[in-house]
Amino acid sequence: MTDIRQDPDALLAKVQREEAQTGRGRLKIFFGASAGVGKTYAMLSAARELRAQSVDVVVGIVETHGRKDTAALLEGLEVLPARLV
Repeated sequence: MTDIRQDPDALLAKVQREEAQTGRGRLKIFFGASAGVGKTYAMLSAARELRAQSVDVVVGIVETHGRKDTAALLEGLEVLPARLV
């Protein structure tokens, strides 16, 4: 019986890479051909789903264009305050 053992340094490096990847954020981009196709609505719906899974979600800026359904999706999400530049 041969004892095949993995290199401990390689195992440690693999674990460290996996840990580094899990701690990083992800960027998701929503594309739409024109205004009013539902990009903001889709983004906020996805954010609410992630929030329900206890994922930390923060809204940087959002333009609802006066749409009440879209504005309602902001409820319960953390929105960063606007800064005057």
